[in-house]
Amino acid sequence: MEKTSSTLKETPFTFLHRNLGAKMHEFAGYDMPVEYSGIIDEHNTVVNGVGVFDVSHMGEFWFKGKNAAELVQVLTTNNVYSLSKGKAQYTCFTNERGGIIDDLIVYCFGPECYLLVVNAANIEKDKMHFPLYNSNNIDITDASQSMAQLAVQGPFAKATLQKLTDIDLSSIPYYSFTTGKLADVDNVIISNTGYTGCGGFELYFYNDSAVQIWEKIFQAGEEFGIKPVGLGARDTLRLEAGFPLYGNELDYSTTPLEAGLGWITKFTDNNEFIARSILEKQINDGVMRRLVGFEMVGKGIARSGYEIVNGDSVVIGNVTSGSISPATRKAIGMGYISNGDGSPIDLGTVYGRTIFIRIRERLVEAVTVKPPFRR
Repeated sequence: MEKTSSTLKETPFTFLHRNLGAKMHEFAGYDMPVEYSGIIDEHNTVVNGVGVFDVSHMGEFWFKGKNAAELVQVLTTNNVYSLSKGKAQYTCFTNERGGIIDDLIVYCFGPECYLLVVNAANIEKDKMHFPLYNSNNIDITDASQSMAQLAVQGPFAKATLQKLTDIDLSSIPYYSFTTGKLADVDNVIISNTGYTGCGGFELYFYNDSAVQIWEKIFQAGEEFGIKPVGLGARDTLRLEAGFPLYGNELDYSTTPLEAGLGWITKFTDNNEFIARSILEKQINDGVMRRLVGFEMVGKGIARSGYEIVNGDSVVIGNVTSGSISPATRKAIGMGYISNGDGSPIDLGTVYGRTIFIRIRERLVEAVTVKPPFRR
C-alpha cells in the first residue's frame, strides 16, 4: 500500500514546508521537502551563501551511566575514549560480519553521557541492535520524537547564527559542540558538523521551540539571501563533497574498509568493537572491492545500480550514486569497483583508472577520481 501524506510522520516544520510551497515526498517514513526553488538554485545557495535544512527526522539516542563509554566503544568502530567533553566524532555500527548497520555521529557530554545521532531510516533497527550488547544495563533513551534538528550550512551560516547567540561561534572547532542560548531558547546544542562540505552548524532543540528558532534564523539570514533547502540539494551537496549515504554507499554488505572509512576504524588496544577481527583480517589480506569517485568522460549520467565495466568488458562493480555536479557541471558519481579477477584492490592505483558505465546498453567512458569533486 502506497504511503500518503496522512500516513507519514511529520517534523515540527512540516506545515512550514507546505506553506512555502515545497515539493514533498516520503523519506524514511516522513513527509519531507525535496525542493523549494529548485535543486540547483538551493545547492548554489548553500555553496555561496546560507541555507537551512530540516533534518528533524534523524534519530537521537542518549547513552547515560557509569559504563556508557564502554558500550559505545563496543558498538562503534571509532575510538570513543579519545573524545573529551564538547567533542564529536563520525563513526559507524557494524554487525558480526563487519557490515555497516548505520553511520552516525557521537557527541560526548562527559564520560557518562553521550548523544548518538543516527539515520532516520535506521532508528528502529539501531534500537533493536543496542540491547544485544548492553550487558551492564546502560540507560538508553530514544529522544528521536522529542528533539528537532536544523542544519544551517554555507559560508554565511556563522554570520547568520552569531546574531542569535552570545556564544562565540568561532570558538567551536570542527566536530565540536557546545550547549547554550540561541534565538532566545535555552539549552540548544550547537554543533560544528555538517553533511554538505560547505561548513556550518547543526542545531538540536526540543520540538516546542522549533518554530521560534526557524523564524529567527530566517530573519537573521535575510541579508545573506538565506533560503530553505530540501533533500534534493542535500544529496547533490554531499555527493560533491564525497560523503557516503547509507542505503547507497553503505549497507549491511559493505565494510568500513571497503567504503574508504578506515580513518574511523581504530584498532587501538582498548577498542574491542564488534567484528574487529574480521576487519583486521581485511587490513592484512586487502579488500576485494573499494568505493571510488568517478567523473564521466563520455556523455551520460550514471545512476545508482548501473554496472561498472573494465576495458575487457568484465563487470567489476556498480554505481551507488550519480548526478550532474552543479559546481563543475560534470557528470560525477561514486561506486564500488574490483579488479575483476578476485585479487585485492591496490589502493595506490585505485584512482586514475579508466572504467566504463553501462548506460542503456552503451558503455560510456569514465575515470576514477578521489573525492571531493568540489574543492
